[in-house]
Amino acid sequence: MLGVGGSELVMIFLVILVLFGAKRLPELARGIGQGMNEFKKASDDLKREFDKVQEEARSATSIKSSKRTQSHNEAHQDKQEKSTQN
Repeated sequence: MLGVGGSELVMIFLVILVLFGAKRLPELARGIGQGMNEFKKASDDLKREFDKVQEEARSATSIKSSKRTQSHNEAHQDKQEKSTQN
């Protein structure tokens, strides 16, 4: 866990306890938890939006490719029809 051992965690907890006091510690922990939850929600929303845009780009590329192929096939077919008529 980030290179922090058990004794270091205890020391950090004691420093926080001295700085903020026992009464404010639950409030501080709640605030940190809410902040982490909001960060996670924002991260998930951003990932979902990125995936949506990426899927739209793939879809648009595939539509362009299929239209290009269809246009090429139609041109080739027209060419064959003209050559058979001559």
